[in-house]
Amino acid sequence: MSSNKAILTCALTGVLTDPKQHPVPVTPAQMAAEARDAFNAGASIMHVHLRDQRLAQGHLPSWDPDVAQSVCDAIREACPGVIINLTTGVVGKDVSGPIACIRRVKPEIAACNAGSLNYLKIKDNGQWAWPPMVFDNPVAKVQQMLAAMAETHTHPEFECFDVGIVRSVAMYQKAGMTPGVPELNFVMGVASGMPCDADLLALLPRYAPEGAVWQTTLIGRAEIWPVHQKTAELGGMLRSGLEDTFYLPDGERAKGNGELIEALAACAQRAGRPVASPDETRALLGLRASTAMRPA
Repeated sequence: MSSNKAILTCALTGVLTDPKQHPVPVTPAQMAAEARDAFNAGASIMHVHLRDQRLAQGHLPSWDPDVAQSVCDAIREACPGVIINLTTGVVGKDVSGPIACIRRVKPEIAACNAGSLNYLKIKDNGQWAWPPMVFDNPVAKVQQMLAAMAETHTHPEFECFDVGIVRSVAMYQKAGMTPGVPELNFVMGVASGMPCDADLLALLPRYAPEGAVWQTTLIGRAEIWPVHQKTAELGGMLRSGLEDTFYLPDGERAKGNGELIEALAACAQRAGRPVASPDETRALLGLRASTAMRPA
């Protein structure tokens, strides 16, 4: 699907970033305040990770449906009409946590990690940055996530960390696993996944299903911004936030999510693309209903 409108997504906080070291929001009030800044800058979608609310545990993820409810309610109240995109990423077979959260908050969109990846990073001295791990997303696990999303009429955003995962989404569609407008998120910059490379980006849409909406998630520092600009020029949708980067195009550290979304909106503007409103975003993605019509 092609449209001149550019959808902006803000990835507010991420899964493990330590709030003692970086300006990431943790509490419902902090999440709402950061979301409001991003919303005012043009983001119609908030990609939401949940954090442990216990004292000094905010660097850890949470799958508590009560936390999901309080965070999403706070964001919705701060940003009337905003679209929630809930994370679902877990390592291992147990998907009960994210599914419980989907059922509780009924997000309009949820991430669906579309394939497995050796999730690696290595230091200059040859030591692993963390123990090598597999981010396992076999077809049976993808199917479980999609079934839960179908229950709540939640639109899946397929997270694609490598080219083969991009190609897999068309197979899911052919197998009848996912109806409607497919949406793909090209995740670029994970050390063992696709690099953040404008030349590679130019090739990826041809491997997405026909009619798909696509966006990029670009992980890195100031070097990601030319690729954001390329995304805007190629007709893709745009995402940034403190989950993905701490750095503005000039190399300065961002003070919060609002500054990053302002920079993202500038990419769209330079490409001659107006920023999509929440209702325009719903139309482009074929979402079922506005948040105002959905039970909390």
